[in-house]
Amino acid sequence: MSAWRGKDKSQELERLAELAGEASAEAAHALSEPPAPPAPPDLTAAAFFDVDNTMMMGASIFYFARGLAARKFFTSSDLAGFVWGQIKFRLGGRENKEDIKTHRERALSFVAGRTVAELTSISEEIYDELMADKIWSGTRALAQMHLDAGQRVWLVTATPIELAAIISRRLGLTGALGTVAETRDGVYTGRLVGDLLHGRAKAHAVRALASREGLNLKRCTAYSDSANDIPMLSVVGTAVAVNPDGGLRDVARARGWEIRDFRTGRKAAKIGVPSVLGAGALAGAVAAGMAYRRR
Repeated sequence: MSAWRGKDKSQELERLAELAGEASAEAAHALSEPPAPPAPPDLTAAAFFDVDNTMMMGASIFYFARGLAARKFFTSSDLAGFVWGQIKFRLGGRENKEDIKTHRERALSFVAGRTVAELTSISEEIYDELMADKIWSGTRALAQMHLDAGQRVWLVTATPIELAAIISRRLGLTGALGTVAETRDGVYTGRLVGDLLHGRAKAHAVRALASREGLNLKRCTAYSDSANDIPMLSVVGTAVAVNPDGGLRDVARARGWEIRDFRTGRKAAKIGVPSVLGAGALAGAVAAGMAYRRR
């Protein structure tokens, strides 16, 4: 009996991950505003970048929470859980699935009743105040390399898609795949569409977007710091571990994936265009983890 329950639970999680991926791809397709490529467009290749600790130092949702706390959306004590989570993330570089689940559940009541326009406007301000100077210059250069090659560049994150889209736009990228919170008449209901865009859901989102955009995944490249993103890294032709945690570093070495680490004080190595582009041709919750609130 327990084996059947385990199988049913696994199937349900996979269904939610697939639903989250499909919803994210649909939203990303609708929100994207591709910049004019400086090179002849390469229509079947693209690059996919994780955000937290890959494109940005630390967790984007933590900075978002700080900005909301400063605007009295919740108290400083509510932020304490985020501070601890950020410390663990910065020191260990690992995401904890149970922490993420707890954050999500405790955030939903906060998100309900807020408007998309309200949080989008505030997200713009928070990006300028707290996130703009947290971008890894080395990772940003990798993204620009793909843009210069005429390829589209997408962020893929568990961060709410509204915030992810702002980060993407400010960096001049094509768009973003992120967690989709259910809305009704422009107001958040407090429910997710599927689940967080995390782990296997990211892989589903990348596949769904590739289908919509006419991409050849064998010619695409993906970048991440976390072993949780191995499913996403495995669906593309070229995988690159950026600032990897221990689990991803081990897998990258075993599979021959390229490793880039911008966390040290040493000057970043010069980007090798052929090796990085390879077969690529050359983070409902508007706060999935937003406020560590008491029930």
